[in-house]
Amino acid sequence: MEIQRPSVERVFQIFKELNRIPRPSHHEELVADYLCQFAEHLHLDYQRDAQNCVVIRKAATPGHEGAEPVVLLNHMDMVCVGMDDPQHDTVEAFTEGGWMRARGTSLGADNGIGLSMALAVLESNEVVHGPLEVITTTNEEDGMSGAANLSADFIKGRKVINLDSEDYDTITTGAAGACLQFHRIPVKRKAAPGGKRRWYRITFKGGLGGHSGVDINKGRCSAVVPVWAVLAAIYNEYDFDVASINIGEANASIASTAEVVITIPSGSGAEFVKEQQDMMNQWLREEYPNDPDMTCVIEKCERQETVIDTAAFEALMTCLEQLPQGVVEMSSSMKDTVETSNNVGRVVTEDDHIFVSTHTRSFIDKEMELLSQRIADVFRTAGAVSEVVMSAPAWQEDQQSPFMEMTSDTFYDVLGWRPRKVAMHFVLEAGYFVAKYPGIQIACIGPRIVEPHSTSERLEVKTVGDIWQVLLELLTRLCK
Repeated sequence: MEIQRPSVERVFQIFKELNRIPRPSHHEELVADYLCQFAEHLHLDYQRDAQNCVVIRKAATPGHEGAEPVVLLNHMDMVCVGMDDPQHDTVEAFTEGGWMRARGTSLGADNGIGLSMALAVLESNEVVHGPLEVITTTNEEDGMSGAANLSADFIKGRKVINLDSEDYDTITTGAAGACLQFHRIPVKRKAAPGGKRRWYRITFKGGLGGHSGVDINKGRCSAVVPVWAVLAAIYNEYDFDVASINIGEANASIASTAEVVITIPSGSGAEFVKEQQDMMNQWLREEYPNDPDMTCVIEKCERQETVIDTAAFEALMTCLEQLPQGVVEMSSSMKDTVETSNNVGRVVTEDDHIFVSTHTRSFIDKEMELLSQRIADVFRTAGAVSEVVMSAPAWQEDQQSPFMEMTSDTFYDVLGWRPRKVAMHFVLEAGYFVAKYPGIQIACIGPRIVEPHSTSERLEVKTVGDIWQVLLELLTRLCK
């Protein structure tokens, strides 16, 4: 007799509900409330910790009480690109040509669609499974503090299906380690100079941006680079002052936009600044053919009240010049795979400091530590203070383990093809789980998500249904 299983439509309904809830990193209280209410409505046991991580437990299907517990892992936060007010803005999703995307913002399919699958499993009485633990962590996208601070007894299961993946044809069996650092260069604000001056706003926009791990080797323009280039060109010729710098959208993204406000005395210097627009656009077209819509606009703007001191500006320029940006080393053992990289996510002038975030990744923990320390040394020499916000270890599974083979077999039997087993150049919480819960095994699967962490993020609808069927069948096999 054919087993009746729940439709994938319920997954999309739950995803729609999640997208009505603002859920930026560090502000997940509302979505944690939703998860607890979801559990209460189903009369399921749940636990919420001080970091707002939530685990919901569901008993096994009758007859499978003795099966090994299985954990479904997701995170509840999203990278909110394109939102004016991430703590209040919601996601307006639409489907077109077989793809779902959002109007003007990131979609939040990373990791909202995986979470929706896990909740749909909890809700259904048609899925055959052993004891289930659905754990949803916080702040995965900007420090992984939720996973880092989990208690040793928060979950019991040692077989984990992580639904935080963008690669439909892949079982992710390993991930790079990552170190996120915040650097603060001291600033002394001073009154803006008077006299005959021109004020300019230098804007870079239209870049593809993207994930600072999986997209780091795709030849995209980080807005940090042309900002440094144009400011260096002006600085080499004329004295000028900087009122503000605002580069990048999220610490985990390749910066796709930037805005800098400067002032320079009227005359030849001002004309030189204006000439940089055409020169920069020509340079962008030649240097970044894979990012054709990144453009530079330089226009007059209103006078600002204050500017930053020259020493702080020079310190920033020195640091940015010395930092490695992009791919640092390709792997010698994993074909076409980035081994080590670094991305400058955001550069922002504040009242008393310039904030800079760096995200360093590597499959070799020692290399990640050494590069992170080198970056911190650059900032320390410039008088800045650095803070390690997150340092997640690399993770690697045995690709030939029975659990991995069962997952691969399930793909083949359900979809008719075998997925790749690969390690990916993004950081996953798996490293923390392996360190915290001895004996744990993790298989990471998910539908196809393109351009996560950007306003171009989109989800291939068909692949959601496919992964849904794989997940249901895998749960059934694991309980036998």
